[in-house]
Amino acid sequence: MTNGFDNAEKLGAHEVAAWLRRHPSFLQQFPDLALTLVVPRENGPAASLASYQLDVLRDKNRELSRRLQELFGNAQENERLAVRTHQLTLALMKQDSAADTLRAMAATLAEDFQGDLVRIVSFHAVDGVDDAEWLQVIGEDDPRLSGFRDLMAAGGEPVCGRLHPDKNALLYGLRAEDVQSSALLVLPGIGLVAVGSRDPNRFFPGMGTLFLRMMGEALAAGLQRFRG
Repeated sequence: MTNGFDNAEKLGAHEVAAWLRRHPSFLQQFPDLALTLVVPRENGPAASLASYQLDVLRDKNRELSRRLQELFGNAQENERLAVRTHQLTLALMKQDSAADTLRAMAATLAEDFQGDLVRIVSFHAVDGVDDAEWLQVIGEDDPRLSGFRDLMAAGGEPVCGRLHPDKNALLYGLRAEDVQSSALLVLPGIGLVAVGSRDPNRFFPGMGTLFLRMMGEALAAGLQRFRG
């Protein structure tokens, strides 16, 4: 015949764990017990509960510090992009012709946005830009733009990453092999703006495109002033 003490001894580990979860302050009443408990480690020997808790807190602090540094870095980069985008908008609005507006766009993208190659495709002829390497005039219905139809139909959402070789060839011509990643702006009724990089990781799918959209909208507004 079993007695009450025997039944108590049969208390399972899950019941003990559940009880401790309901009474998280239990070990405060028995600090000597907290010091004698050992916790298995994934790497290294077992440690006391107090040591284990300290290590966990240190790991959490390191992770929080890393995330804070990452957020701080992103905030700084976003601030720089915001300033540059604002400066670009002002520069475009100060131009006296469509040609000068496109020149300002190309120059700013190359100098301030780390573009190795900048290319613009205009759907309309632009007076005052002769033999510019960075500009092509191609009608919106031209068969050469067939590879861009899906992007043009998407309403102008910027595209980042590696472009299909046919798209690269049209945009960058003889320099196409130099471009390993691109940011592409599709401006409905206006044209295409491409920023190419030799770095395959410079522009990638999934990266934020807010500032790219803002730049595209600024260019569209700047050119709109000179359309009859």
